[in-house]
Amino acid sequence: MASHNYKVFSCFNRKFTVTEPGPPPDVQKAFSEFADGASSLSGDQLLRFLAKHQGEVDCTAVDSERILQQSRKEDRESGLDLHDFFRFLLHDDFNSPIKSQVHHDMTAPLSHYFIYTGHNSYLTGNQLSSDCSDVPIIKALQRGVRVIELDLWPNSDEDDIEVVHGRTLTTPVSLIQCLKSIKEYAFVKSHYPLIITLEDHLTPDLQAKAAEMATQVFGELLYYPQTDSLMEFPSPESLKGRILISTKPPKEFLESKEYDDKDNEKESADELSSLPDQTSEQETDDKSAPEYKHLITIHAGKPKGDIQDELKAAGAVRRLSLSEQALEKASESYGADIVRFTQNNILRVYPKGTRLNSSNYKPHIGWTYGAQMVAFNMQGYGKSLWYMQGMFRANGRCGYVKKPEFLIEKGPHNEVFDPRRTLPVKKTLKVKVYMGTGWSLDFSQTDFDTYSPPDFYVKVCIVGVPADMAKKKTSVISNNWFPVWDEEFDFPLTVPELALLRIEVRENDKSQKDDFGGQTCLPVSELKSGFRSVPLHDEKGDKLKSVKLLMWFQFR
Repeated sequence: MASHNYKVFSCFNRKFTVTEPGPPPDVQKAFSEFADGASSLSGDQLLRFLAKHQGEVDCTAVDSERILQQSRKEDRESGLDLHDFFRFLLHDDFNSPIKSQVHHDMTAPLSHYFIYTGHNSYLTGNQLSSDCSDVPIIKALQRGVRVIELDLWPNSDEDDIEVVHGRTLTTPVSLIQCLKSIKEYAFVKSHYPLIITLEDHLTPDLQAKAAEMATQVFGELLYYPQTDSLMEFPSPESLKGRILISTKPPKEFLESKEYDDKDNEKESADELSSLPDQTSEQETDDKSAPEYKHLITIHAGKPKGDIQDELKAAGAVRRLSLSEQALEKASESYGADIVRFTQNNILRVYPKGTRLNSSNYKPHIGWTYGAQMVAFNMQGYGKSLWYMQGMFRANGRCGYVKKPEFLIEKGPHNEVFDPRRTLPVKKTLKVKVYMGTGWSLDFSQTDFDTYSPPDFYVKVCIVGVPADMAKKKTSVISNNWFPVWDEEFDFPLTVPELALLRIEVRENDKSQKDDFGGQTCLPVSELKSGFRSVPLHDEKGDKLKSVKLLMWFQFR
């Protein structure tokens, strides 16, 4: 037991006693049940608890013994008492809410996966005037991002290549610096393939120079197919440790400055609109750098005419790019065609051009139609980025998440999944919020309230298809650094495979906006049942050192 003193108007002190809570009644009951009424839990009893209560059927006696050694007091020779058991349940390394290893089938074509994708990966801030740098690229790779986007432009002397957001006030960074940093950090978080998408505004000579740079820097890490076009994409497993290039087949550099400006503005459509690109690839490829074209594994493009025709085009697999607005509009009339397209081809969705502050959109706009590359501004912190981070906590955080089978398969009459159709409830997720801890270690005494301990509550939400969206929240626990809620919520789910569980702690503030106390977002399909320690993150998505919730999950 401890106490916190708060000085009010420099006149007098308010003293608050701080008591860390003990195990909740549900934890005490489970301990008693699996310890057979004894005062300690043996290794065999712990193993039975892990299998039956926690659903950890793959745990072995070795795992159980390791937990015993790490969780019990030093002076205890064997077993866990109730408080040791409680300490173990709060240990997120041993008792995490989701699976920590890669466990999806990684041998399917790339088109069968959602891929962790960045947009304008070189920007440090807004889209108009921030610096371009390799630092945000490095940070993205350290978080597990698997698609990095670079915009390539000639420098002022037109003898070298810069990475810059064209026609803005952003300051450039050299391509060679970006490539070297990509090579160094490409596989620090994930061994699965890294894809570099290029927005190319180069002359044929500079295209050749870019190809030479990529070949020299990446060496054997660089993968490129032996044929000009692929009928099926290779698998993430077959491409482990390799770097792939995705861009449009190169275009000729037109001598007319006036025409060149217009063409480059169309090239910049990835940022500003979905203007059709009307230049013939066959015509322009003749004057392009062959060594550059040879490096392209995933051929890309934007709609040149009717979007439905693009979606139905057969032949070699490719990548199509649509803005978030273009996708929403197309989905109103051609939703089934979009889903069919993404079963073999890759669809990239990017933020609309008016997001000048590098904000993001709701990623389910793309995921529900099978879009593999939902491109995000990784510096655009907020709920949308939390959703993105949550999705890619799945599958061991490797940056590739296998799409649900209903987005890959067709029915007997060529029918496909329809995100707009309300389906029957498939399962119900039961969530119980017991308690929270760690704020007194990670925050100062007055970070939340100047004159008293914080008043915490928890928001528990489901993000997914429209029918599954739900928001719940606990009561407010006043003046307590160690809040105990002990509240339960039910979430009926029609498409649990695409659902995310968003958890956010807020501090109730009657005079202004409630203070932020931590958040996390978890893929529902990965949730483990039973008591779970749920670590919280800051607003950027970085894990807080000590803050966590004790929760309970069950599917029915």
